[in-house]
Amino acid sequence: MLTEPKVGLGLRREMLKEMEDHVPVDIDFFEVAPENWMKLGGQFQKSFRALTEQYEFYTHGLSLSIGGPEKLDIGFIKEIKAFLDLHQIQVYSEHLSYCSGLGHLYDLMPIPFTQEAVFHVANRVKQVQDIIERPLILENVSFYAAPGAQMTELEFIKAVLAETDCQLLLDVNNIYVNSVNHNYDPLAFLNAIPQERIHYMHIAGHFQQTADLIIDSHGADVCDPVWRLLSECYQRHGVYPTLLERDFNIPKTEELLIEIRQIKQHQKREMHSSTSTFSRSA
Repeated sequence: MLTEPKVGLGLRREMLKEMEDHVPVDIDFFEVAPENWMKLGGQFQKSFRALTEQYEFYTHGLSLSIGGPEKLDIGFIKEIKAFLDLHQIQVYSEHLSYCSGLGHLYDLMPIPFTQEAVFHVANRVKQVQDIIERPLILENVSFYAAPGAQMTELEFIKAVLAETDCQLLLDVNNIYVNSVNHNYDPLAFLNAIPQERIHYMHIAGHFQQTADLIIDSHGADVCDPVWRLLSECYQRHGVYPTLLERDFNIPKTEELLIEIRQIKQHQKREMHSSTSTFSRSA
């Protein structure tokens, strides 16, 4: 948990020149998908290195396929480690899903919620951590079907965290999206997450296709129900570093900063509340 507000922004290539010239004071850290940056050369690499030398960076991978049926791509994982080492980045997170079979699927597919899958993921997490020499942080993902499920999403996530002894990237928007698409109580889900496993959080916007179907697009402003869920999350679990994701329909930085400041307001409100409660009890 935090003693000071800490909010990050996903860095896109089109933002690079602007951020190299000036990083707004409200941005405390950046997050990147290593696959999008580790093979860049020339001025892109020079500018990126200049930022990583001055600011804190997290990484959120796209291609690890931790739950996939095929063998892990060891060469790819070693490239990830080299990228993390070069830029002295300690945080590497990935999706609790898979994106490969007999070839790359170019999408995040849900892992079957079974005990066999729990053991499968746990074995692969250990392999990854042995190579990257860092913790692997797993994110709860949005999903639209649950083939072969023998347990709930929540039971599966908790079982994976327990079996792997790893940490969680808690995506608040994904909780809300799944709660609508699969008709469950997002607060009950949130309350059951083991607090000690949380490392950091994501918040994002989505596309409401119908009353009971949400597409996790990361292409819109954060909506009121997700803001309320974030506030509930801070109240229940404490304040953790939180990243604003925006992957499509990206507005000007000034507009993104409005939501970044809103996250900080939620963080400050909860930290002040917690401090006041502690002072009264003392």
